[in-house]
Amino acid sequence: MSRRRNHKAFTLVETIGMIVVMAVALPPTLFSLREASVDRVAPVLASRARWLATSKLEDIIADRHSTTRGYDYLISNNYPAESSITGYPGFTRTVSFTETEIDLVTPGTGVMTVTVTVSWNDPKKGSRSLSVSTILTEYSP
Repeated sequence: MSRRRNHKAFTLVETIGMIVVMAVALPPTLFSLREASVDRVAPVLASRARWLATSKLEDIIADRHSTTRGYDYLISNNYPAESSITGYPGFTRTVSFTETEIDLVTPGTGVMTVTVTVSWNDPKKGSRSLSVSTILTEYSP
């Protein structure tokens, strides 16, 4: 009479089956996690760029309304291009001024379109930029 032993272990077939399933399932899972992490970065960078552009635009608006600077201070020489923004590596910022008549098309004086452009490198889409503009006038009440 033979006695059967009651073992609580994996058989060789079960172990090989598990290795095959892991070999098939693990690479796509890791690839998906990597893609999700890269995709998560893009909106954060765009939000940071928007904040950097708005911050500079607020500084320019403050200069416009300053009693010591005013409308005549708003020229490109006073706002040089920033190839490196302190605390934000990988971002660059430029400011441009276009002075026009009130129709915003005819060259002239009295109305100025101020555009701040922030550029950065997106890991998936390459070089990206975001521009924020406002209109300032020479008018003082």
